[in-house]
Amino acid sequence: MSRRDLVPDPLDPGDPHALRASHEDRDEVVEQLRVAAGDGRLTAEELDERLETALTARTYGELALLVRDLPTSAGPSGPPRAVPAEPAPEVVRLAASHSNLERVGRWAVPLRLELEAKGANVLLDFTAAAVTHPVLDLAVSLRHSNLRLVVPAGVVVEVDELAVHGSNVRQRVGQQPGAPDLLRIRLSGDARSSSVQVRDQQHRQLGFWARLRERRAARRQALAA
Repeated sequence: MSRRDLVPDPLDPGDPHALRASHEDRDEVVEQLRVAAGDGRLTAEELDERLETALTARTYGELALLVRDLPTSAGPSGPPRAVPAEPAPEVVRLAASHSNLERVGRWAVPLRLELEAKGANVLLDFTAAAVTHPVLDLAVSLRHSNLRLVVPAGVVVEVDELAVHGSNVRQRVGQQPGAPDLLRIRLSGDARSSSVQVRDQQHRQLGFWARLRERRAARRQALAA
């Protein structure tokens, strides 16, 4: 795919793909491009080129062009859809072993979520999730794993009931005093030789930009060597 192929055609204002994309939409495509490069679907040069375009994309259509030649599972989530009318399940059980597990975009938050992770990276992003219960009981069993919770304003995470054994727990969430609680997450269970991070969307963005700068700097050093 050449640079010219990444220039989108004019879009009909009535086309949903003409809607403006958000930072979260751009991050989603960037992550998909990174995974595609790791799978050998993109060269390092193609990855850098598409990352540059993704970071300045303005619409869903521009983002869709960046992943149109990748497997159909890749692509921006598109314009927000209505939350399904059926209620969220009361109990959801997730398990990951030596793999990556993500819940991002529009997903229904259950009443109780049980997570078992062994040597895994787990991301639970509540930024655009459909919240149907005021409290989420998040019971975890972490072994040599990384758990990241990304929460918007109005979501409070309690970690006092989490037993930690040789692990790190970090919270980087700035809550405004007096702000109403849309969702309270009660984190319990145990973490052994693991990492637990709770971040708001702002800190997530800052982390991404820092990682991107480091990746570019490493690439420049490799080319100069």
